[in-house]
Amino acid sequence: MIFKRSLLHELFQTATGAFAVLFGIFIAQRVTYYIGIAANGSIASSSINTLLGFSMLKFLPMLLSLTLFLAVLLTLTRQYRDSEMIIWFSSGQGLAAWIRPILSFAFPIVVLIAFLSLFVTPWATNKSSDYKNQLKKQDELSTITPGVFKESKQANRVYFVEAFDKLGTSVKNIFIQSIEHQKLGVIVAKQGHRETLANHDNFLIMEKGRRYEGKPESAEFTSTTFEKYAVRIEEKETKEAPVVVMQAIPSSILLSEHNPANNAEIQGRFAIPISALILALLAIPLSFVDPRSGRSGNMAMAILIYIIYNNMISITQAWLVQGKLSSIIGLWPVHFIFLSITVYLYYRRALQLPLLPKPFNK
Repeated sequence: MIFKRSLLHELFQTATGAFAVLFGIFIAQRVTYYIGIAANGSIASSSINTLLGFSMLKFLPMLLSLTLFLAVLLTLTRQYRDSEMIIWFSSGQGLAAWIRPILSFAFPIVVLIAFLSLFVTPWATNKSSDYKNQLKKQDELSTITPGVFKESKQANRVYFVEAFDKLGTSVKNIFIQSIEHQKLGVIVAKQGHRETLANHDNFLIMEKGRRYEGKPESAEFTSTTFEKYAVRIEEKETKEAPVVVMQAIPSSILLSEHNPANNAEIQGRFAIPISALILALLAIPLSFVDPRSGRSGNMAMAILIYIIYNNMISITQAWLVQGKLSSIIGLWPVHFIFLSITVYLYYRRALQLPLLPKPFNK
């Protein structure tokens, strides 16, 4: 019981730290990606949090799988490095004794990964796809960010607003530059708001401003002061072409409708929890490190094995879609290969264990 409690406690602490680091790296990468898209004017800055949430749910099974693998690997590597493994081996705990507590720690996480992979990830992918389609249908005014110049898709207008009000319904200090009929127009207004008519036409209503108009490279221009001025906002032309995203199809449909693409997708979803369990068992013999040698050799090997495992799953899944591989065989050969590597490493590590003296009995 002391052995099991000590191991589970350290596994939980290591897993929490590893997940926090991986989650932070993921959030930083995705936030940078979405901020870059928002800076180009493709999406509104207010939609970043929503897209980030859907993206997090989509990649959460992969993060948990890597967290489980690293937690087991780092915990046992530390015990090898600090010579605690020798103590456990001396007390009669062989290498196989680590399997049961590791499985008791990994099983709830694997069940969670399976639930996320089969149900939550398809739902999040579907909602993310629908939300992105809604963003594509928004007009150019919806993607304006305060303090940033925004050029229209037709490149005939440039918008700039200084700030929104607290409710986000009106804007302050508006600047619009437009080119129409070979004339350059500049509109500045103190404030404005958006207005939609009964026929769904959108207008930007500006108040208390001035409009300048003239020919480029000419000193001739006109100046007009206005109390209200309306600018029509053109809607984006989007072709209604529904795109089927395999990752967004519910698992129940994939199981009921059999074709190469559906078979590959459902097997790919099952592969995530299966690979997580195999990698957790593989981390036990892979964590062996000689305290007198380098500390990063087994870690580099573990990361390499993880990358190869996932790449082989992706390649085999592509073969299933292309019909080069039978759905009956599926991804099982990949799992069998790494399960065989796990068994071999257990056997090899068992032979490398030092011959410890037997306990003295009176």
